[in-house]
Amino acid sequence: MKRNKQILIFFLLIILLSIFVFTIDTTPLTAVSLLIVCSAILTYIFNAITKEYSWTDRLWSTLPIVIAWLYFYKSKNQMLLITASLITIWGIRLTFNFARKGGYSDKEDYRWSFLRKQINSNFKQQLFSLFFIAFYQQFLFICFTLPLNLLNKTTKAPPLSTYLFILISIVFLAIETVADQQQWIFQESKYGKIPKRNKLELDYKQGFLSTGLFSISRHPNYFGELGFWFSIYFICSSAVNEFLNWTIIGPILLTLLFVGSVIFTENISQTKYEDYKTYKSKVSPIVPLFWKKYK
Repeated sequence: MKRNKQILIFFLLIILLSIFVFTIDTTPLTAVSLLIVCSAILTYIFNAITKEYSWTDRLWSTLPIVIAWLYFYKSKNQMLLITASLITIWGIRLTFNFARKGGYSDKEDYRWSFLRKQINSNFKQQLFSLFFIAFYQQFLFICFTLPLNLLNKTTKAPPLSTYLFILISIVFLAIETVADQQQWIFQESKYGKIPKRNKLELDYKQGFLSTGLFSISRHPNYFGELGFWFSIYFICSSAVNEFLNWTIIGPILLTLLFVGSVIFTENISQTKYEDYKTYKSKVSPIVPLFWKKYK
């Protein structure tokens, strides 16, 4: 079966699963947990059948939208309407970026094939697929949307600080959007799919992007992503007047995942690009530092 048909079947099953959890009479968090357990099992099955690890990647920008609206549907809290709308904007933007890079085709993230070569045992690959790719990464969907569960506690009008964090979340969305667009233009022009840009001439020669936002952060898209989810945490925690609470574990675990991704990805980049080690020594990994600008 062709990959596009497999993807269609996969998402039809996810849609049916989502409809089911919306209809059952249970708490929002229980419904979300059931959704994730079932989607993780489904993902592992598709990983095994297709021998491709990108099925959770295809849910990364879509399933959190379902989770956000599930919280709203179960409680009808006004702030959950706002947070669900923000997460929907986040998801649409990320889905568009993932789609234009071929994420909904037979194109697998290059890091998975690299990792598969390092895990030369089929048994170990299956364990990795089940516990990390399918279950752990989707467990993170529960975790970084967990602050929304706080809003079930209150019907009070949110304080002014909540609206400030809403604005901050939009700023982080903008940063992530600009970073993804800069990376997209560089990659497309690098491989001749669109005309080359004179201002990127040195980047073409060295093989990687180090101008624009990438001159002050090696991964500004990660900075925008993490900033957005920490903003969601503060929107929810400020609305219930609990600025420090246990749901911060979600953004923290997401941060640890991204730190691991930076280390793994940059180990690959250093083997591919001669100048990457110099770039790495001069530019901040995630948080932009204007006083450490490259070049």
